[in-house]
Amino acid sequence: LQGPRYISPAPSGGFVVSEECGDVKVFMSSCKLLCSLSSKYGHQFGNPAGVCVDTDGSILVADEQRRTVHLFPEHGAPICLVSTGLRRPAGMACSSSGHLFVADTVENCVKVFKYCVRPP
Repeated sequence: LQGPRYISPAPSGGFVVSEECGDVKVFMSSCKLLCSLSSKYGHQFGNPAGVCVDTDGSILVADEQRRTVHLFPEHGAPICLVSTGLRRPAGMACSSSGHLFVADTVENCVKVFKYCVRPP
């Protein structure tokens, strides 16, 4: 890892780590590298920060530099969930009911967003 920043467990027993160098790495439960989101999706991050994994196994990443949150599904293209309203997104968490919590360090608050997830 190069400058690990934020980490989140994954439902599969693995984990996801954002790096200062501008990438997000996904590891299996055996701690072996599974993939890099930049390589797998052809996505270029500005400065990835907070990461979390939802109940569908999709990875959500806050990008401090671009002021966005993207969802990376297991299959398919990345989806921009939040493109406005964030000044400096940092830590994140997502709930099983489809709520996304994003800490905005410039505005000293936690912003809550609702996004679509499959029903349980």
